[in-house]
Amino acid sequence: MRVDIEKAVEDGIRAMQFLQHAESLSFIERASEKIANCFQKGRKLLIAGNGGSLCDAMHFAEELTGVFRQKRKALPAIALSCPGHLSCTANDLGYEEVFARAVEALGERGDVFVALTTSGNSPNLVHAVRTAQGMGLDTIAFLGKTGGKLKDMCDPQLHVEGFTHSDRIQEAHMAAIHIIIEIVEKHLFYAS
Repeated sequence: MRVDIEKAVEDGIRAMQFLQHAESLSFIERASEKIANCFQKGRKLLIAGNGGSLCDAMHFAEELTGVFRQKRKALPAIALSCPGHLSCTANDLGYEEVFARAVEALGERGDVFVALTTSGNSPNLVHAVRTAQGMGLDTIAFLGKTGGKLKDMCDPQLHVEGFTHSDRIQEAHMAAIHIIIEIVEKHLFYAS
């Protein structure tokens, strides 16, 4: 059992080290700038994902609307997670429409849509990205595994490769999200 634990810890460390790659650092920098610019222009962030990635979307939004490291102005971020909307849309139009409909309802030109997916193949996120882009929203993607159908659809994108399972990918995604929030706050409130 100890060997399994040590291997899991090593994989977790490797997931964090992925963020040290030049492409990952560039993604964090570009995503932070895009989100900060969005907020400076009075626009909002819409964030979506399925399962654990939806939980990460909710975490991302609450860190912006609430308090991250210290009290500052609340920032407009919405996780597309309303159970009423998700179940109604899934029932009436199909699950592949749940996020696209929310983007259609809440998104406006100049907003930013963030897709969180460890496979990159979720039809509801692919459809939402296309809808967002068609409406003039900027798009950011957090991907894993092969990048799937969403690979190269969003700019910027973080593609966490080399992991078979979603848990390690999500750990890297969440670390990147926390760093992005830190940098967005520095852009907006604590620039020296």
